[in-house]
Amino acid sequence: MKKTILVILALILGVSTYAQRRDRMGNPIIPREPTEEEIAKYERLMEERKDEFIANFITTLEADDFQKEIIKQYLNSYFDAKGELMKVRYERSFDRQEAIKKLDNNHFKELEELISESDMAKIKEMIKGDFNEKEVKKKKRKKKKKKNKKDSDEG
Repeated sequence: MKKTILVILALILGVSTYAQRRDRMGNPIIPREPTEEEIAKYERLMEERKDEFIANFITTLEADDFQKEIIKQYLNSYFDAKGELMKVRYERSFDRQEAIKKLDNNHFKELEELISESDMAKIKEMIKGDFNEKEVKKKKRKKKKKKNKKDSDEG
């Protein structure tokens, strides 16, 4: 009885492993390296997405235009530095976490003197991942909708 159950489990495991490595036609799926063109396209898309994210975040700040431009530069350099940290091979994940924590704590030190405490708190929240970009986009759409409605009422 035990042998039959073990054989059945082994068959199920073997079949599922076989199914995972084959496409619908039974051909093996061979992972391939992305082409230079695909890598460039992905990097371009990520850069555009990063710029959009930073622009959406900056609209939530209370700083003046000059301060916002400085914050934008700091955020760009922060995300670039964090990306470089992610590319580096570490022996342990703990080492990577420590490097990221050090970057988080030290990158915006000079900026603390230039901007308000509330804006600095927002930046720290964003670094932790607590920034809700969907809310900002929603507010932008509502504002745009109100403006369009106002313009159509006047015209």
